[in-house]
Amino acid sequence: MNLNRYGAQPTLRAVNFICNAPGAQSVSLVGDFNQCHRASHPMKQQPDRAWLLTVELKHGHHRYAFLVDGQLTLDPRAQGITRNEKNERVSLIPVS
Repeated sequence: MNLNRYGAQPTLRAVNFICNAPGAQSVSLVGDFNQCHRASHPMKQQPDRAWLLTVELKHGHHRYAFLVDGQLTLDPRAQGITRNEKNERVSLIPVS
């Protein structure tokens, strides 16, 4: 259990991830919050054909990318770009 200095659970913030890949067969969200596990955060295609997933994240900066039909894809809406442990370019999002 990860407790803050007052013994309470850390605050989580709901973050919407949207991937505009209307022709994709599958899209997943991979990042430092799920150890880049390809199957743990599948996204759901919406009526407008964009893909959506809401994830609760802790305060801090998080590295992530979309896995579009098996291809690592950056988020054009990201706050920045960085590199992951495999030296791949990934998106960056701050959560406060």
